[in-house]
Amino acid sequence: MRTVDHGYMPGLDGLRALAVFAVIFYHLNLSWAPGGLLGVTLFFVLSGYLITNILLKQWESTGTIDLKDFWLRRARRLLPAVFVMLAGVMVWMLLFAPERLAALKQEALAAVFYISNWYLIFHQVSYFESFGPPSPLGHLWSLAVEEQFYLLWPLLLGLGLRWIRQRKWLAVGTIALTFASAAAMALIYSPGQDPSRVYYGTDTRAFSLLVGAALAMVWPSGKMTGELTGSKKLLLDGTGALGLLAVLLMILKTNQYQPFLYQGGLLLFSIAAAVLVAVLAHPASSLGRFFSWGPWRWLGECSYGIYLWHYPVIILTNPAVNTGGVDLSRTFWQIGLSIILAVLSRHFIEDPIRYGRRKRGRRRVPALQWWQKPLGVGAKMSLGILLMVLLLFVTPNGGTGISAKAIAQNHETTEQAQGQAQEQAQNQNQAQSQTQTQNQDEQGTQAQGAEQEDNKANGEAIGTEQENEITIIGDSVMINVTPVLQEQFKGIVIDAQLGRQMYQAPEVIAGLREEGKLGKTVVIQLGNNGPFSEKQLKETLDTLPGSTEILLVNTRVPKPWEGEVNETLNKVAQSYPGARLIDWHTVSKGHNDYFYKDGVHLTQTGVEAYGEMLVKALAVGENDY
Repeated sequence: MRTVDHGYMPGLDGLRALAVFAVIFYHLNLSWAPGGLLGVTLFFVLSGYLITNILLKQWESTGTIDLKDFWLRRARRLLPAVFVMLAGVMVWMLLFAPERLAALKQEALAAVFYISNWYLIFHQVSYFESFGPPSPLGHLWSLAVEEQFYLLWPLLLGLGLRWIRQRKWLAVGTIALTFASAAAMALIYSPGQDPSRVYYGTDTRAFSLLVGAALAMVWPSGKMTGELTGSKKLLLDGTGALGLLAVLLMILKTNQYQPFLYQGGLLLFSIAAAVLVAVLAHPASSLGRFFSWGPWRWLGECSYGIYLWHYPVIILTNPAVNTGGVDLSRTFWQIGLSIILAVLSRHFIEDPIRYGRRKRGRRRVPALQWWQKPLGVGAKMSLGILLMVLLLFVTPNGGTGISAKAIAQNHETTEQAQGQAQEQAQNQNQAQSQTQTQNQDEQGTQAQGAEQEDNKANGEAIGTEQENEITIIGDSVMINVTPVLQEQFKGIVIDAQLGRQMYQAPEVIAGLREEGKLGKTVVIQLGNNGPFSEKQLKETLDTLPGSTEILLVNTRVPKPWEGEVNETLNKVAQSYPGARLIDWHTVSKGHNDYFYKDGVHLTQTGVEAYGEMLVKALAVGENDY
């Protein structure tokens, strides 16, 4: 069997197919696969296992690790396809969105040098740029993590093999590094905050690769035999089934904003994935034969190219604003196009450079003119590098990297609206103070009976008026809606700020209470700028004991956290006393005209619709939305 003789494990190609389609479903925002991002972790475990397996075999046969050979093989395997994909994306941008080239060139350079993950961590973008069109290269962070592992791990493994004679202690050391990486993720992660640092960091994601590496040390492919019967075979297949079940359940039931993932969940998933890899790698596994099914294995063999191409295809073909939900026809042809591009890349670029082509009719080749001869591997790689240099340094920048001009215009409009809202609030406060003074004077001149008593209790009268006020806490979307609400509700207090998130709300509430501006009805409109946990939201609402009614406005934002935010708001609105939901996500469904090209900030039509929704919700006792 090829499985035993050459170390090829076809079941692992089937697992690659599962991993890449999990990632695709996640990037297509399919609600039934919120944990599809875990497909990347599957790739990490697989890579750690296969690479370490190769290095250990080389050590056993030669007594050394040929670093030059290893790194050249990795370069020939990975670089050509990346260069072709980058070139394709850059040409597309040059033709159809030249204003985005400036920002994209930086990301392309980071991808070429395999530092995309650190670029995403350290690159600072403004608030409104973060709501610009997503980058078609945002998925390359995972390749950067793997390539950095390929660079460092052979060095560490070689030192370990040289100085640690017993393989079990080498495995123990690898496991210790695994737990150190997982602990770093858990310690750095802050619940309710943006998890990008721990999600993209090589140091905090290395544990998945190391889990695979540790598996290769205790479960090397060369030591397996296909002769396994009886209870042992049943135990093998049962263990594999449990590992597969755990993998599928986490893909279907988790999402990237759950603290559980960063506090040990990803490590548990990596261990479950390693169990599955171990079973699929075994030649006696029935599950391995299932994953070796021809079409499934073929997709796995193309998985690298599919992963490279699927995200640019999705990003560049999705509409700028989409309030209609998932379009199944578009989803199918996006997947199909990704596979076609991956196959073309593999056939014409990857395999010829990786393996070379057997030239038929060798006797005729010397008779060909130089321009008729096929290009050699070196020439192809040189042309690829030259093409990348031309695209990265010679093509015009054409802009600052933000294609949605309306976003910048909306930024200016929002700032103006914020200033106008503050000015109107000050004017209303002055007018209210003047009215109160006039009332006090009139009551002083009329001072009779119960009216005199009411006049003495003027502070109580002001307090009663304050209790009847409406207070709204929001972000930039609420800034634009402020004038509409101020026309409808006299004395309304609106505290809205650019980029505000839920974790800032308790401090805002405390300030409003101190200033005497916290009303009887409180509206919280937050969630456009990032996710929050159910516990975090309830703790925020607990700071509103004097409010008899709390309205929670959900979101429509083209970001991964939209579903998580809306689910949390809905759950809390149903369980928290005095809270109810205002469903902007449903109201805005099918109304692309409500939004600028960033998909969240409102046009004038959207402002009017949003304002009308809030006016109705505040004017009635029950929410019809």
